[in-house]
Amino acid sequence: MKRSKFTLMAAVFLLILAASTAAVHADGKSGNKGNAKVTPGVEVFLDNHLDWVEDKRVGLITNPTGVDRNLVSTSDLLYEHPDVQLTALFGPEHGIRGDQEAGEYVESYIDEKTGLPVYSLYGPTWKPTEEMLEDVDVLLFDIQDIGSNVYTYIYTLGFAMEAAAEFDKEIIVLDRPNPIGGTRVEGPLRSEETVSFMGRFLLPVRHGMTVGELATMWNHEYSMGVDLKVAKMKGWKRTMHYEDTGLPWVMTSPNIPTQESAYLYAGTELVEDTNLSTGLGTTKPFELVGGPGIDGEDLAEEMNSRGLDGVSFRSAYYTPMFGRHEGQLIGGVQVHIDNPSDIDLVALGLHLVDAMRDQDPEAFEMTSSYANLIGDPDVPSMILDDQPVEQIIASWEDELNTWTEEVRNQYLLYNPYPSGSQPYKNNGVLGILPLDLSASLGESVELAVKGYDEEGDSLEIDPAQIDWSVSGDIGQVVDGVFQAEGEGKGELLASYGEYTASRKVDVSTTLVENIRYGIHADYSRIVFDLNKTVTNYQLEEKDGQLRLEIPYGEIGGELGESGGTLQINNSPVISSIDYQREDNAFVAAFDLKEEGITFETPAFSSRIVVDLMH
Repeated sequence: MKRSKFTLMAAVFLLILAASTAAVHADGKSGNKGNAKVTPGVEVFLDNHLDWVEDKRVGLITNPTGVDRNLVSTSDLLYEHPDVQLTALFGPEHGIRGDQEAGEYVESYIDEKTGLPVYSLYGPTWKPTEEMLEDVDVLLFDIQDIGSNVYTYIYTLGFAMEAAAEFDKEIIVLDRPNPIGGTRVEGPLRSEETVSFMGRFLLPVRHGMTVGELATMWNHEYSMGVDLKVAKMKGWKRTMHYEDTGLPWVMTSPNIPTQESAYLYAGTELVEDTNLSTGLGTTKPFELVGGPGIDGEDLAEEMNSRGLDGVSFRSAYYTPMFGRHEGQLIGGVQVHIDNPSDIDLVALGLHLVDAMRDQDPEAFEMTSSYANLIGDPDVPSMILDDQPVEQIIASWEDELNTWTEEVRNQYLLYNPYPSGSQPYKNNGVLGILPLDLSASLGESVELAVKGYDEEGDSLEIDPAQIDWSVSGDIGQVVDGVFQAEGEGKGELLASYGEYTASRKVDVSTTLVENIRYGIHADYSRIVFDLNKTVTNYQLEEKDGQLRLEIPYGEIGGELGESGGTLQINNSPVISSIDYQREDNAFVAAFDLKEEGITFETPAFSSRIVVDLMH
C-alpha cells in the first residue's frame, strides 16, 4: 500500500478480475456458494436485514473485494435489488474497480454501469463531505481487509464513521473474515506520536479483528455515538484463516494478489521503510524478501536456524520489474507458510530485518517513517542498536496485553472467545461532538451529545440532564460549553442516565510552526504544520483570495513571529501566501491566480492541509 509505480500489477489485477467476472456471468454462477463454509455479511444483509434500509437512500463504500460467494459485486446486488435505493458509490485507495496505483489520488466520477456518482475517499478527500452525503441516509461498507493496522481500508471506514457522526447518518458494516485469523494480537499498540492516515486509530500491527468488530470498538472507545449496525457473517470462527472459509479469493489490491501475500503482509511489511525489498515489482510481493547485496543462501540458513514457528525459508534471487529496486538483482528468501496458526507475523518481520541488517550493518538504511510504520517511536533506535528481537517485542507486551484484555476483547462478535471474555452485547452508545477537541486558553467550545439505545433508536437527550465532569484542571463545562481555563491535557466525561461518553481535550497555545507546499499533477498542496490537531479553523474564498483563519493561533517554529510571505513556485493556481497575527487569530491569505478555484481539506493530525485543484 506504499506509494510507488505499480501500473503493470494494476493491469494484471484488472485482467484477472475481468476474467473471473466474465466466468461468473457466463452461466450466472460460479459454484462457490455450495462449497463455502462462511456466508459473507452482504448475503446475510440481503437475506435478513433489508428492513435496515427500508425507505432510506443508500450509499455504498466498496471495491472489487465486495462480492458474494458467486463473485457478484455488492454494487450490482444492491443496484439491481428492488428493495434497495442505491444513490451513491464511494471508493477507497485503488478505487471501486481496483484500477488505481497504490497511493495514487483517485478521481470522483460517474459510474458508467449504474449512472451513480462515485466519490473518491482517497486523495484530497478522505472523509465523506456533507455534500457527498446529501442524497444518502445510510452508508454501507463492504471491503475485504487483511488484518494489518497500516492497510488503509479500515481507516476509510473510520473516516466514514466520523462523517456519519457529524452529519447524522447511519452506518452498516457488511462483515467479512479477517484472512489471517482472529486469535492472535501482535506488535506495539500504536502511539499517538505515530498517528497518520494509515494509523489514525490506536491499533497494534496485527489486531485480530474483523472490520465489523473494529467499527463496534471505535464507536464506543472514541465516543462517536454513531447509529451502527453490523451484518455479521454466518459460519466464521476466529480460528479460521481465509483458506478455511471456502470463499473465493479476490485480490485486495494490486500488490496483495494471493492469500499468501495477504497472510504474510502484516509481518513482511515491517521490511518496508528501509533500503531492503518486500518483493514489490515481482509476482510474489511480501513473500519474497531481500535486498541488494544480500546473500540468499546465508539468509535462508540464518532464518531457518532461528526456529520461527509456522514458516520456512528458501533462498531466492529476483529482479523487480518496477518500484524502488526496478532492474536490480535482489538476493533474499521466499517465505513459505507451513502452519499459519503458529506464525508470529511481527516477530517474523523483525527477524528478517535483523538478519539482513546483520549481513552488512554499514549498508543498512532506515527511513524516518519507520516509526509510523510499526507504530512505536522507540523501535527504530532499538533495531539500529542491534537489540535482540525478543527484547524489542518484550518492550511492548505489557501494554499490548492490557489493551487486548481490557479493550479489544469487549467488542468481539464471533467465537471462540478468549478466556474470560464474553460476546459483545449492544447496550447502546453515547457520543460527544466535536470528535477532535482542542482549545486555547480562554477559548469556549460548544459541545453536542447524541446517542442510541440498544435497539438502535435515537436517544431523546435533554441537555440539562447531562452530568459533565472534567479531569486535568483544564476547565469546566457550563450549559454545554467547554471553557478552557488551564493549559494541559484532560478529559471530558458526559453521563446521561446509564450511558457515558468521554472526549480527550488538549488545552494549549495553538502554534503554526511551518508552512510547506508541494505541486502534484492534479492539485497544489499547502500544509500548515501545527503543534496539535485543530478543527475550528475557517477557510473561505473572497475577491480572488483564499483566507485561512485559526482562532487563537500563534506564529512559532520556523516562521517569523511578525508574519511573512511564502512564495509558491511552479503552481498553476497560487502565487504566494501572506501570513500574520490578526485579531487574536492566525491568518493566512492565499494569492490565487484566478477566481473559483476548488479546494479540499483532507484531515491530518497536527496539521491543516489545503489542496487547491488544478
